[in-house]
Amino acid sequence: MDIDPLDHRLIALLRQDARLPAAVLAQKLGVSRGTVANRLRKLEDGGVIVGYAVQLRPEARSDEIRAWMGILVEGNQTRTVIASLLGEPGVAALHDTNGRWDLLAELRAASMAELSQVLERIRLLKGIRSTETSIHLATYR
Repeated sequence: MDIDPLDHRLIALLRQDARLPAAVLAQKLGVSRGTVANRLRKLEDGGVIVGYAVQLRPEARSDEIRAWMGILVEGNQTRTVIASLLGEPGVAALHDTNGRWDLLAELRAASMAELSQVLERIRLLKGIRSTETSIHLATYR
């Protein structure tokens, strides 16, 4: 699907505040509300926009433990490892990277005990050579 500059501007506004009314979006973009509605429908139908979500400040979930795990994949097992990790409930996000680690997983758990279980399950997955985990302490931006 082709995304033109107007679509990019619309997406940027929605990333800042997905609850902006169509009238406000239209005013900011200098187009009609109908144009905004049509663009949103096109982006949703084309699978570019797959949903809208509530984003909480990190301090709003003070009970949640977050961590980053660098994962080194054994040989050509990347697809198998990715499929396994996407099925792991403790993995909030998974990223393909370059550099020292093949994958970077964002982990979330309700307690240290739960995080320990998540780490154990991941480390036992076939195709993982090694991992390194860092607990997320603070966000500055």
